Amino acid sequence: MRALKIYEKHTQANAIDFADHIIEKSPFRIREVRTDNGHEFQAKFHWHVEDLGIRHAYIKRGTPQLNGKVERSHRSDQQEFYQLFSYKGDVDLEAKLDEWERFYNFARPHGAHNGQTPYEALRDRLQ
Repeated sequence: MRALKIYEKHTQANAIDFADHIIEKSPFRIREVRTDNGHEFQAKFHWHVEDLGIRHAYIKRGTPQLNGKVERSHRSDQQEFYQLFSYKGDVDLEAKLDEWERFYNFARPHGAHNGQTPYEALRDRLQ
């Protein structure tokens, strides 16, 4: 399952807000968050998630392949959302992203889940 949100800048405040957003949307307890070493994931972010009882682990510098699921999801967003969308100033990007998130989680079959949607795979796993 994915939770998506748009921010104008990479800041620790936005990273904290996004972590809170994911925690609120998640149907299960999050035990660990893994991030790259970007400035938005430094001390304030680190201690925020740790204070919530979530372990924060940094991936090794220069090794995005260690965060392969995130990199793959970014590629799906690029190929199946942003690239197919003709942007005009009056488009509500947040509404479109919400629609994409719902489709991705509840309607789009995934090879990694034997053709199930992420929601179906999660539901089966939690039963």
